[in-house]
Amino acid sequence: MPTSLPAPAISTPAVRDTVNIRRRIRRAFRQIRTETVFKQALVISGLLLVILVLGILLTLITQSVPSIRLLGFRFIWGSTWNPVKDVYGAFPFLLGTLLTSFLALLISIPFSMAIAIFLGDYYPTGWFASLLKNAVELIAAVPSVIYGFWGLAVLVPMVRGLEVRLGMQQPLGVGIFSASLILSIMIIPYAASLGRSMIQMVPGHLKEAAYGLGATRWEMIRHVVLPYTRSGLFAGILLSLGRALGETMAVTMIIGNSSILPKNLFAPGNTMASVIANEFTEADKTVYLSALIELGLALFLVTVVINIIGKKIIDRLTND
Repeated sequence: MPTSLPAPAISTPAVRDTVNIRRRIRRAFRQIRTETVFKQALVISGLLLVILVLGILLTLITQSVPSIRLLGFRFIWGSTWNPVKDVYGAFPFLLGTLLTSFLALLISIPFSMAIAIFLGDYYPTGWFASLLKNAVELIAAVPSVIYGFWGLAVLVPMVRGLEVRLGMQQPLGVGIFSASLILSIMIIPYAASLGRSMIQMVPGHLKEAAYGLGATRWEMIRHVVLPYTRSGLFAGILLSLGRALGETMAVTMIIGNSSILPKNLFAPGNTMASVIANEFTEADKTVYLSALIELGLALFLVTVVINIIGKKIIDRLTND
């Protein structure tokens, strides 16, 4: 009996189109599922960050309750810090934090902008540009304790010599000014790197139009590059300020660690971060420990407020 052969596969244009449509539909569904999962992962990540920040804030507030109940608003405006007598005033540390951070920012801005303009417009490529870029990035990578050692060995004697020339009664070398100098060096890379990236993103036709109108290079940078990148440049400055506010080790080693209100910029002082680092392991009383944690809460709030103000300024610059 003859063996039956299998029927030949029917391959018509209609069948092939149907198969292709089904494949496209399956691919579209897979893409939709992938995008949905990716979107959900992004939402979860954002929520986790918000929960983390709120958790940190809640922890600081909870641990600061004994100090808040005992001291109230006197803690912020008090000028005396004496744990032996349970007297805690955070104003010297708040003042020291703001003085060192803003003075460091003022010192670092000219250097940061000069580096950003140089690498962003004058020499964006080449071996020297690569060398300078790597050097700037290396400044950000050096541990802060190394800056502290370098400051004690090199910077403090130089400042002490300056104080002697100025006729200071107690030329110590350590103090607000020394800490600001070391901080200014540490925060230069943040504004410089972001500023360089923003300057390199300026459209070429804007620069060419300025040159076509007879502008010099400085006039082109002043009237075209800087206005176009002002929001990004200010964001870099704000990033530098945030870095300066939270710096601990290098400042602790150079600022002098004095709980007395500084009389001048050369006098020893303290920041909120440095006093926490110095005294946290010595806090043997509940109120003492709570006062140090409340210092951390104050530092957290100061950083948040300054960042909010900075973002508002950036939004206004961008909208203008």
